[in-house]
Amino acid sequence: MIFLLTNLLAEADRNIDLTAIDSKWQPLANISAQRILVFAVNAILITAGLVAFFFLLFGGVQWILAGGDKEGTEKARKRITAALIGLAIVFSAYALAFLVEAIFKISILTFTIPTIVP
Repeated sequence: MIFLLTNLLAEADRNIDLTAIDSKWQPLANISAQRILVFAVNAILITAGLVAFFFLLFGGVQWILAGGDKEGTEKARKRITAALIGLAIVFSAYALAFLVEAIFKISILTFTIPTIVP
């Protein structure tokens, strides 16, 4: 399974040559499937981390504004717990990506795949 995935990702590095069409398309000349996938993975992880962090802040403000109310404090505690679990999941995903890079030499965050020379 990993071998098949590695082969598919290695073949996905083909660039689309748009330089001959027009000079205004020059920035699109280096777009590849790898770059799009790396951008998507990084954007998802960063967005998830920011959302979890803002939920943590919102839960803290909600706790402060509860003013000792049992129901408000309980809602804030649940929100803070969920935000901390979300942050733990995001950091675990980053750690897993670095672990995969260390073991298999396949970088998920920068997407450099080593080639096998026969």
